[in-house]
Amino acid sequence: MPKKIHTGKVVSDKMDKTVVVVVERLTQHPLYRKTIKKVAKFKAHDEENKCKTGDMVSIVESRPLSKDKRWRVLEIVDKENK
Repeated sequence: MPKKIHTGKVVSDKMDKTVVVVVERLTQHPLYRKTIKKVAKFKAHDEENKCKTGDMVSIVESRPLSKDKRWRVLEIVDKENK
């Protein structure tokens, strides 16, 4: 079975070797058929602490690394310019 891959924005890089990534998706309301934006937060492992707040990253599913961490940073898609 292939591993899941998501793309999202880093909202926190305050932990050591961990970033919090927000993944947004659009879904349709079952009754009213209005498009709704749903948000999910994932804690992802960042071995070299390369990711900074505002970066767009790809994360991939992995084995449990800690109590909350189940994802790894695959690549940095877009760096935020400061």
